Amino acid sequence: MMKKMQRLDVIECSGSPYDVGRQYGEAAKANIAKSIDTLVARMQASAGANKSDLLANTRKYLPAIEKYDPALVQQLKGQAEGAGVTFEEVLALRCWFELRFYYKHLQTLCTSFAVTGKATKDGRAIIGQNFDVLPGITLDMVKIKRDDGGRELSLVFWGGGELTITGAGLGIVLNVVLSPTEQQALNVPCCCVMPKVMRQKRMGDALSELCTHGRSMLHYIMGSAEGDIFSIETHPTGFNVEQPTRDVLVHGNHYHDPRFKEGDNAIPEVRGSTYVRVQRFNRLIDRHYGELTPEMMMGFMADHGNYPHAICGHPNEEMPPHARSMTVSSVIMVPEDRVMYATCGPPCEYEYSEYRL
Repeated sequence: MMKKMQRLDVIECSGSPYDVGRQYGEAAKANIAKSIDTLVARMQASAGANKSDLLANTRKYLPAIEKYDPALVQQLKGQAEGAGVTFEEVLALRCWFELRFYYKHLQTLCTSFAVTGKATKDGRAIIGQNFDVLPGITLDMVKIKRDDGGRELSLVFWGGGELTITGAGLGIVLNVVLSPTEQQALNVPCCCVMPKVMRQKRMGDALSELCTHGRSMLHYIMGSAEGDIFSIETHPTGFNVEQPTRDVLVHGNHYHDPRFKEGDNAIPEVRGSTYVRVQRFNRLIDRHYGELTPEMMMGFMADHGNYPHAICGHPNEEMPPHARSMTVSSVIMVPEDRVMYATCGPPCEYEYSEYRL
């Protein structure tokens, strides 16, 4: 089957945090408005929550965000002005994971990986993920040049979170891991931690930010231009940093650290498919160990084992509409090259486009 080619226009932003936010808001105005409507509609349909309830719960996170990253708050104020929406609506997009989790309707089931050193053909680090959420979310490709000289290239999802590669040679991908709802607290939302993490110049400093302030339901994989790769599981009560085995890391939606295993059954899909996806991905890597390239990883990302809850995920028509997640984008990064490859749909159907910082 001939794959479709769809490339995102690159939105370029520069200047102060407020300027960056305003420029992004102006350029992505339609997508931001759509994302707000989508969040509200899905919460109303699946949990009976209205917009005022959502925004009231969003505001509970603001004091922690203001204390942690004032620059992000300024960026979000600029984004709201540029998009012609309220600050609280933009903030709600940054709290999407927490709001969906609070209302017990989180369906974000991704698979992530990192390979480096002896595992890859040229020894350079390659990281990536399939981003699995409900269909219909918006995607923007944003290139930022900050007034302090920092540079970032980000795939922005639903106007409120991003997968980023930086001029400092750092890259980050993520996936949800599940802890019991009652353990969640008003910590800094995960999509409000990542921007400060990715403004760091060194891997060690970025890890410090995640380990100190990442207290949510996300797992992250980070890679560097120097070839280092790390897996970081976060939990409301702590964190776990996992070192690579034979220069390989693969992660699904279950915790590897036994301290945090209690939440693994929070969503029925997670009970089985996460373990299958991780095993299949590891087996694909083992078969080509020492020969791995970005192009080869692109092929692995289209694997359909355990369909439809596969590495390349597709909607399960037997589930209610609010639970039919799928791969809406596949992302691969080579931090040393400051390059990102991304699709605008499942990688079995869409070609990867190359974006350079």
